[in-house]
Amino acid sequence: MNVLLRVLLTALAVVVIAQILPGVSVDSYLTAVLVAVVLALLNLLVKPILIILTLPITIITLGLFLLLINAVVILITDSLVGGFHVTNIWWALLFSLLLSFLQSILHSFLKENTDRTR
Repeated sequence: MNVLLRVLLTALAVVVIAQILPGVSVDSYLTAVLVAVVLALLNLLVKPILIILTLPITIITLGLFLLLINAVVILITDSLVGGFHVTNIWWALLFSLLLSFLQSILHSFLKENTDRTR
């Protein structure tokens, strides 16, 4: 149940960010849910591999290269999901920053609700 709520909150964040940023577009709410699912799968499967492959660059840049890895994951999602479009890597970078920020806010509300039920 918690995973489903997280996916739906991420989809909500994707829709909100797509409304704000002119370089990002989402066709429908169903597409936003699909983007959230694909992002979750890519973050689970592909992102760790990219982090390991780029570990020397990440260490040299003191972790800032991870921002670029997040943008690449967004661009991979763009190529996999029809109806989701990101113009270039700069919009993907800004999208990933805003998505992380919104997810942390929304997921903190979810955490507060689960703490109250105990």
